[in-house]
Amino acid sequence: MYGVIMNAQKLYELVWMSRPLMQAVEACVEQGLVETDLTVRMRAVLEMLLAHGDLSVPDIAAKLEIKRQYVQLMVNETLASGFTQQRPNPRHKRSSLLTLTDRGRAMIEDITAKEMDVMKQIGAGLDDADVLTALRVVQTVTAKLKALTGEPL
Repeated sequence: MYGVIMNAQKLYELVWMSRPLMQAVEACVEQGLVETDLTVRMRAVLEMLLAHGDLSVPDIAAKLEIKRQYVQLMVNETLASGFTQQRPNPRHKRSSLLTLTDRGRAMIEDITAKEMDVMKQIGAGLDDADVLTALRVVQTVTAKLKALTGEPL
């Protein structure tokens, strides 16, 4: 019985570490954007487009798991700054596709390369198996919490 209580307590601690982890990540990302014209939220849009190709606002919202209206604000900033452009969406007449401009692609490729260098520094000394286990645990806990609340996976 004690092992079950201890496991639950450690899992609880792991879940609650997500907030300081994300705050530290956001601060680090912000620091990496200081000499660019990007905000953290604009960077998120560019990252989605780099990873997945042309996407609509609803597609980006689904991938980021945030409201479409908020993503529209983020997208508007990338359009106004010239990092993205719109093109017709063959699947939907009213929801255009967002695509990276050459400037946007160069910017996000440079930023993500620098972030990977930071990850290599942070990961030095960490065991690959431990990182894979941590990733699997976080993914499993996330899926189970979403199932409890009825959120889509």
